[in-house]
Parts: sequence; structure tokens; C-alpha cells
Amino acid sequence: MQTRPLGQTGLDVSRLCLGTMTFGEQNSEAEAHEQLDRATAFGVNFIDTAEMYPVPPRAETQGLTESYVGSWLKARGARDDVILATKAAGPGLAHIRGGPRLTREHLHQAIDDSLTRLQTDYVDLYQLHWPDRQANYFGRLGYEHDEQEDDATGLEESLSALQELVQAGKIRAVGLSNETPWGVMHALRLAERQGLPRVASVQNPYSLLNRSFEVGLAEIAHREDVGLLAYSPLAFGKLSGKYLDGARPEGARLTLFERFQRYNTPAADEATRAYVEIAREHGLDPAQMALAYVNSRSFLTSNIIGATSMAQLESNLESEALRLDDEVLAALEAVHRRIPNPCP
Repeated sequence: MQTRPLGQTGLDVSRLCLGTMTFGEQNSEAEAHEQLDRATAFGVNFIDTAEMYPVPPRAETQGLTESYVGSWLKARGARDDVILATKAAGPGLAHIRGGPRLTREHLHQAIDDSLTRLQTDYVDLYQLHWPDRQANYFGRLGYEHDEQEDDATGLEESLSALQELVQAGKIRAVGLSNETPWGVMHALRLAERQGLPRVASVQNPYSLLNRSFEVGLAEIAHREDVGLLAYSPLAFGKLSGKYLDGARPEGARLTLFERFQRYNTPAADEATRAYVEIAREHGLDPAQMALAYVNSRSFLTSNIIGATSMAQLESNLESEALRLDDEVLAALEAVHRRIPNPCP
């Protein structure tokens, strides 16, 4: 398993990270522990979760994911063996803290609640799950600036609160998620000018169906040492090809939860079909090919894989050893030029 530096933190994380958002919804506690055992045995040292999880977010299940990770850490005595990341929710979910914000008060409460569920004294990477301001994230396009956005929590307040959590020993490093180029550079500027924590990473979507990270953030990743933690590298399983021709496999995420429409468009179907055909022409598993493409990006810090079955997890882990040759890469680029970013 390759490792890569987590920003300028001095921590090295595995190129594959185990995502956990199915724990507590599609996966039981026993299944979660089985996945964690297998991933860490394979060489994964990086685990990502969030206070909001599992997905889809519901009041009845909120926090179960962290609790399952926490019970595994306690049962295995594995805390010192892993780099543990979690996230504080931004605005919009009334069942979390009565409506979460990224203020000092909220962040202090959020980390304490997460630490309790995770059964640990600290997390290695604490991320702001999405901005506490009007911005383009979760697939939104067409930015509209609001000059009257007086109720937004400024990044300065959030970073100041996170500095207090670093000083208290509750977190080791800070990251952003679903963030824009302006947001990342603003956070870096605040860190430099005011001595606030320097962000180590940005967790944004990245896959063959959504390469929008390349437009502005890839250069920042290289020049500022703020690498990508890529989520949804299989576009909610779309790039496996299992949903082609309207198929809805039993138990699959898009079968169970019709609300997830980000990757369910005619353009996404067309692009997916083309990518799957490339994989089959070259004797490759479509999902492994899609993951290997993400793994190969120079701006990547870690690729967040997720699975609901052990067979899926095994397949995802095996992508670590797959190297795509120039012919395959050229074919993938040709599809991207023809159908660029169908699911931003």
C-alpha cells in the first residue's frame, strides 16, 4: 500500500482510505467491524467518518457510523495504528445540534460528541464538512453572490475554534470538505496572517464523471500542499456499470435511495457506458479501472473507497495494484473530452 503525506502535518496516510458512511444504514456493526479488519489488514491506515453519517442522514441513525468505528477501535485496541478523520456538519440538518453551524460553540460541542462516539481522546484530521456560507458544492452550479449574507460563519471564526481544539489536544490537523478554490486559499491566507491552523487537505468529489477538482483546486493542491481526499470515486457505484440500462440491483444504494440523483442523468449514463466499454475492451474490471484512474492523479492524497459487501471491498482494495497503461488513459481522456464532467 502506497502512502502519501497529509499536507504538512508529518502524517503519512494510505493511498486508499476506508469510507464509512454506510455503517449504521446499509451495514450492521458486525459488518462494519469486518470491513475495518480487512482494510487495515490490507494496509489501509486511514479511516474517514463524519458526525452526520450514515447516509442518507436521518435523526434516527445519526452518529451510528462514528459509534461503530469507536466500538471497533476499543475492541481491537487499534487507535494508535490508524489515522482517524471525521467531520463537523455545516448548516442544513435540523436534527444535529438544532441546526449545525461552524461557530466556536458548535464546533466545540461537535468534537466532544464525536470523541464520545469514537471512544477516543483525539482525532487526527477534523474537517469542516461543507461551508457555512453560500457557495457551489454538492453539485450546485451558477454561483450567485449574496452581499447581505450577514449570518454566515466566517472561516476566521471556524479556524480560531479549531485552533482551540488543537491546543486542547482534541484534534491534530484541520481539513476542508466540499470547498471551493476561494475557500481553500482564504483559509490558507488566514492561517499565514493570523497564525491559525493550516488546512492539510480538501475532501471533494472526484471521479471519471466529475473531474471539476482539476479546474482550480488541482493547482492549489500541488502549490500549497493541500491534497485531495477524493470522495465518491465510483460516483455512488455508477462507474461499476451495474446500473446501466436502467438496472437496479437489489440492495444497491441507488435502488434503495431514490433521492440520490447527482449521478443519475442521461449524460452520466452515456459517459459511464463509454468508460465501461473501455474497461471491457482491455480486460479490466470497470470499478477497479475507475478507482485506479483516481489513484494515479498526482494531486491525490487519498482515495476514499466505500463498500456494502466484502466482495466489493476486496475489489476496491485490489485497485491499489492496478496501473493503467497509456492506451487506456488515452481512451479515458477521449471520453472526457467528448462528455466532460457530466456530474459536477
